[in-house]
Amino acid sequence: MELKRLIQTVNDSMAIDLPEKLSLHELHIQLAKYIDHLIRVNFDKLVTLLYRIDVSESKLKELLKDNPDEDAAKLIATLIIERQMQKMKLRNKNKPGPDIPETEKW
Repeated sequence: MELKRLIQTVNDSMAIDLPEKLSLHELHIQLAKYIDHLIRVNFDKLVTLLYRIDVSESKLKELLKDNPDEDAAKLIATLIIERQMQKMKLRNKNKPGPDIPETEKW
């Protein structure tokens, strides 16, 4: 999975501007910091972003319940990254192949 594309996808879906030259670990840290900020300052925006990204509410609740001593922002960042990676894989899987005529692609 191309990390640069993942960062771009996260930036686009969350309307943020993380640097494109981050390791996966650095992406996780930066995203967790942003989420922590939203938890403290604008929780409604965080909920809206999670809904738009399509993070599973039940999975999030279960993860938070099962890990009460963990940093919630880090757990949420993990779920966001996982969900964005799933979407990217699905898009790649469903891309039309080169042998499909242009008129058949959508």
